[in-house]
Amino acid sequence: MSMKEDIQKLKQEKNAIVLAHYYVEGDVQDVADFVGDSFALAKKAKETDAQIIVFAGVRFMGESAKILNPDKKVLMPDMNADCPMAHMAVVSNIRKMREEIDDLAVVCYVNSTAELKTLSDVCVTSSNAVKIVKNLPQKNIYFIPDQHLASFVKEQVPEKNVILNDGYCITHHRMSKEDVLKAKEKYPKALVLVHPECKKEVVELADYAGSTAGILQYAAKSEHTEFIIGTEMGVLYELKRQNPDKKFHIMSDKLVCVNMKKVTLDKVYDVLSHEKNEIVLDEEVMVQAKKSMDAMLEMAKA
Repeated sequence: MSMKEDIQKLKQEKNAIVLAHYYVEGDVQDVADFVGDSFALAKKAKETDAQIIVFAGVRFMGESAKILNPDKKVLMPDMNADCPMAHMAVVSNIRKMREEIDDLAVVCYVNSTAELKTLSDVCVTSSNAVKIVKNLPQKNIYFIPDQHLASFVKEQVPEKNVILNDGYCITHHRMSKEDVLKAKEKYPKALVLVHPECKKEVVELADYAGSTAGILQYAAKSEHTEFIIGTEMGVLYELKRQNPDKKFHIMSDKLVCVNMKKVTLDKVYDVLSHEKNEIVLDEEVMVQAKKSMDAMLEMAKA
């Protein structure tokens, strides 16, 4: 029996589900019950009846699943798979903003620690950030932790005063205008699809900027057959699976998230076998963080 078959058997025996992000390796995506971006995975975590959730992704994703499912066991294949950006906001700065600025909403990208979520009014993802910020009653928006997604939202919602934090995704932040131009020169017929976590200079040269799920949808619906992809290269697996007749080129070989790549098939098997690496959060943190996540899920439906 192969390891993939062993994992499927263990899932049935233990009433477990594997959720995987598009950025993990393809063989891990193969054993997942659901593959998605952070918003889709957050929703799926809340909907599942499974007693064990194995989260093939980085730590903040496992924390989000635990916050939405306090009575379920959430396991991480690798506890060291963390997202540096998730920590890139300062608690004292958030409190200072609240004291100094009236009519303020703290909007927290879901790619953040549980602690940062507790200090926020609402969470957002790259899929729904524009919609949620647009519909908030507050005029002033302190957007944490990602400056580039905040800048993207600021452009799309000019009626709001969006205040930027200085955090960033280390993978998307590596991309520059020169990387886009070099890729366009190499593949002149290809459309450029990028993630809004990229710098403004990269987004401005793109034919489309959106979440990972948005990039997948755009590529599937487009009449074009060739694309340059400006997000973590793990998404190429699903792009090619969904569109076998289309060509996809990664914008740069620098688009690798080393933390997502820590999640491997053998680690999924190991964590499911031994039920270790459980996400444990303080109860009060979970209660407070859940308020901002529930606000996101509610506003995303509206």
